[in-house]
Amino acid sequence: MTVAIYGVGAMGGAILEALAGEGEVLAVEGHAPRAEELRVAYADRGVEVVDATTAAGRADVHLVVVKPYSVPALLQELAPSLRPGSIVLSLALGVSLADLAAALPSGVAAIRGMPNTPARVGQGMTVLSPADDVTDEQLERVRELLAPTGGTLVLPESQQGVATALSGSAPAYFYLVVEALVDAGVARGLTRSDALALAAQAARGAGAMLVETGEEAALLRASVTSPGGSTAAALARLEAHGVRHAFADAVEACADRAG
Repeated sequence: MTVAIYGVGAMGGAILEALAGEGEVLAVEGHAPRAEELRVAYADRGVEVVDATTAAGRADVHLVVVKPYSVPALLQELAPSLRPGSIVLSLALGVSLADLAAALPSGVAAIRGMPNTPARVGQGMTVLSPADDVTDEQLERVRELLAPTGGTLVLPESQQGVATALSGSAPAYFYLVVEALVDAGVARGLTRSDALALAAQAARGAGAMLVETGEEAALLRASVTSPGGSTAAALARLEAHGVRHAFADAVEACADRAG
């Protein structure tokens, strides 16, 4: 299976890094210096840097990772060369399945998706919303393709906005929490590198506990919160500052913008 990635910025670059060496990968990058950089960096990892028309005619799966405003022009360029039975997965925020259907030729499957940047280290999550005519086999091919980037979850397109808020944008929330913890640790006398090592590993470990145990976050939180202890004091202060309301408000704002 040959995959083409159109747009190799932050998100496209994360996916490319995860997929490099996993098969035939075609990278399409319109910015010439960036294209040359990719050509050199991935020369021995099975990645070929080509133009959009070449990729459209060769690839089985097409990952569209350009900015949303660039999607219509790109699809117009790709459409004449896309083969029947190929799959277009749009990872551009706000580009709907209806938008894809209007731009793609008959016989080309359309899937809307939302990834996140931990894909670069194989710990991402991509939320997939397939069009009605996408077969189970085609959807499974896409999920297998994305396996090196992390997990996948299939949801109705109507839930893409909230999925963006809880997944696509969520790494930024956790980085902000770690940033705040590091600043607080430095204020109490830790070096910045030591504070980052402690906070980052706590975030990593907590995430692993959630995924690997399958337990509810509330139960895991309770298991490290002794009555009247230091953790309870910290959590009480966070609750007093309205941390739950702040996250709920953030999710609402993100979901509304993502559509």
